[in-house]
This record gives sequence, structure tokens and C-alpha cells, in this order.
Amino acid sequence: MSKFSIQERVRWSDVDAAEIIFYGSYIRFFEFAESEMFREVGFAYGRMFEELDVWLPRRHIECDFLVAARLDDLLQVACWVSHVGQTSMKLSFEVTRPEQGSEIIATASYVLVAVERHTFAKVSLPEKLIHSLKEYRG
Repeated sequence: MSKFSIQERVRWSDVDAAEIIFYGSYIRFFEFAESEMFREVGFAYGRMFEELDVWLPRRHIECDFLVAARLDDLLQVACWVSHVGQTSMKLSFEVTRPEQGSEIIATASYVLVAVERHTFAKVSLPEKLIHSLKEYRG
């Protein structure tokens, strides 16, 4: 299994008055990694939603903050599919600062549920999507 990764700097809008990353900013970083991983496997969100006729809303999010990230830190955000069920999948995330070694500064996971776009009724995860993510399944 491979982990998909992106790099992104902690910007002024991401920090609090102490210049430490605001916890809510991590969600944005996770979203960047998630959407770029889907793009990498051929399912940019605009295309996926149209082609597969599903939405993937979050059902559950959890995050552990281990070390403070600060203004201008370069973060590496790794993302992978840690579980696939009938109607949902779990994405896991790991955040490090590559310029300062491989210390993990945060971990997180999301549970995404497949729903039909017009009714929001739960549906099975599209097989085409599951297959496309095989490289990033752990």
C-alpha cells in the first residue's frame, strides 16, 4: 500500500494569536489531501459526482493533535483508504513536518458514506471508485 501525500505551508489564516495552527485548519489540509488523492486516481470530485451519481459526505471525523505546528511550517499530509465497507470508507491521515524529520504531528480519520445525489439515500460505494483507489488501500 502507498500513502498519497501533499505538502502545504501553514499560512497566517491557519494560525491563532500564538502563531500555532488552529485545530480547524487541519480539516482544510485533510480535504486538500483527500481531493488530490481522488484526482490522482482519475476521480476529481466534479467528475466523480457526475459520473458515479453519488456524494460522499463525512459521517465521522476524529483527530489527534500530537505536536504544535506553527506559522510557515511546511506540512506533509499523507492520506490513504484504511477501510472499505459496503456503503462507506474510512480515510486516514498523518501529518509530519518533512523539514524537521518524520515526527508525526497529527493523525486523523474520516468516514465517508456514499449517498445518491438527488435523494441522499445511502447506496453502495461504486465499484469503479473502490477499484481506482487500490494503490492507496491499507
